[in-house]
Amino acid sequence: MSIGSFVFMLHSHLPFYRKAGMWPFGEENLYECMAETYIPLLNAISELYDEGIQAKLTVGITPILAEQLNDEHLKHGFVKYLDSRIEKVAKDLERYPNPEVPHSQHLKYLAKYYFDWFTHIKDCYVNKYGMDLIGNFAKYQKLGCIEITTSGATHGFSPLLATDSNLNAQFKVGSDTTKRLFGQKPRGCWLPECAYRPAYKYIDKNGNEQWRSAIEVTLQNNDIEYFFTESHVIEGGVSVGNRRVIGVYGNIEYIPLPARAATGCSTYEAYWLPDAQVAVMGRNDRAGYQVWSAADGYPGDGCYREFHRKDANSGMQYWRVTSPTTDLGDKMLYDPVLAMSKVNENSDHYTTLIYHMLNDYKNATGENGLVMVSFDTELFGHWWFEGIEFIKQVVKKFATYTPEVERMTAAEYLDKYPPKKAISIPESSWGQGGHFWVWQNQQVEWIWPIIHGCEHRICDIVSKYEKQPQDKLLLRALNQLARENLLLQSSDWPFLITTWQARDYAKDRFKGHVARFETIADMIESGHIDDGKLKEIEAIDNCFSEIDYRIYLPIEEGKIPQQEAKLAPLYAE
Repeated sequence: MSIGSFVFMLHSHLPFYRKAGMWPFGEENLYECMAETYIPLLNAISELYDEGIQAKLTVGITPILAEQLNDEHLKHGFVKYLDSRIEKVAKDLERYPNPEVPHSQHLKYLAKYYFDWFTHIKDCYVNKYGMDLIGNFAKYQKLGCIEITTSGATHGFSPLLATDSNLNAQFKVGSDTTKRLFGQKPRGCWLPECAYRPAYKYIDKNGNEQWRSAIEVTLQNNDIEYFFTESHVIEGGVSVGNRRVIGVYGNIEYIPLPARAATGCSTYEAYWLPDAQVAVMGRNDRAGYQVWSAADGYPGDGCYREFHRKDANSGMQYWRVTSPTTDLGDKMLYDPVLAMSKVNENSDHYTTLIYHMLNDYKNATGENGLVMVSFDTELFGHWWFEGIEFIKQVVKKFATYTPEVERMTAAEYLDKYPPKKAISIPESSWGQGGHFWVWQNQQVEWIWPIIHGCEHRICDIVSKYEKQPQDKLLLRALNQLARENLLLQSSDWPFLITTWQARDYAKDRFKGHVARFETIADMIESGHIDDGKLKEIEAIDNCFSEIDYRIYLPIEEGKIPQQEAKLAPLYAE
């Protein structure tokens, strides 16, 4: 007998790195995640399926990431990256054992471990998956093992976009791209940065009061049925804050939001939004924190591989966490066997935790509850090296030993247990303080007038070309203008500036896309389009091959064009 449902959601996203640097920021970031996260995840899903187990994972892959995984330049670049890693670790095999180096015999063992590991990843990518990760994720979706969700095309920070035309473009291009690449219309969506805003009134430039619809209206008009949010958004109270360590630099003053009153709602069920027939699921804080917290969760255990210390010659990560307070230079050597033993222990603990949470909820309410957890996919494998094995064991142990817990994709859950209540949720995000500060502060305030200026400029230009021009050069320029506009809106640029993770890189990337946007806009408005210059830009920023610039045709704010309009029933308690 079922005691409740467990939805495991993975959000996969990286910014557009194609031909925009290699290391320390650029294509190599993508290659690391392909090797350590995306291919191991596919392997786990495949191996479970071969054992007769459908993983039932909800896997979000942002459209801009999916485009990169499907790109020929990046596919071949990834193989070169793997070859370089294999070559480097092969040299470590020649260096060890060395009597002058402490524990060199164990270092040789670890070098062989990594040599075999990278060789296996390459074999899987080239031979098992035919260099086609997108096609294989689609395969396992068709087999019922996973559900693939979409997002904004380039992960633009939705609430801060100035026009509904641009907001609609992000999700229309996103949804269309996911359908094109994976062969199936996505039902669910990850709001970029979990950033949400409700409807609001505002005064336009003519002094007239206007109404701007809530974000879920745009989602519904693009056939998106649900999204995810943080626990504090559903429950009220004090926000958990950031899931990544964010420092305060310069003269930024961080002012947290005051605690909200408890709403009386819990994350043990899903809810309708009031302005459209779109559902929202909240992340279960207790079940999520147990996994993602480096301080108190599983990844911080001393047996697991240390992410930050790398060998000076090969870059291999030969050390383990040891303890949170151990200096990098004093870390103990990694032991894969010990780490796998710890994964077994942690997965036992986690499945037991989820079982008891659902069982306790059912005993208290008489209802089958929901535990939904959502994580950045890259946490598993890339940051927490053993994390993919953890997911695999959790899935397998639930399937084998705890059938009372219904493992379901998000859409499967909503189909079986549609929401019974509606909820109004506030302006919010996953970021520090639960609001928009990470993407809207003194360090990045200069970005938003530029983004808004580009929003209005593309709408003005496109309004002159309601019908596609016969001039193929002009048509290419209009479509490339649309690509650059999406790319400059990426939420990654203000995030990386605020957090100082890649401050100069992010500034350069943002300014570069703006410059390309303005170059193309100037050419279109002047009537003199430089074919050579346009080809140069197209060769770099080649995403969204089937984009139609007319997604930016001006619309009345808060409304979708009549031919696309759909009536949204109002759900109320």
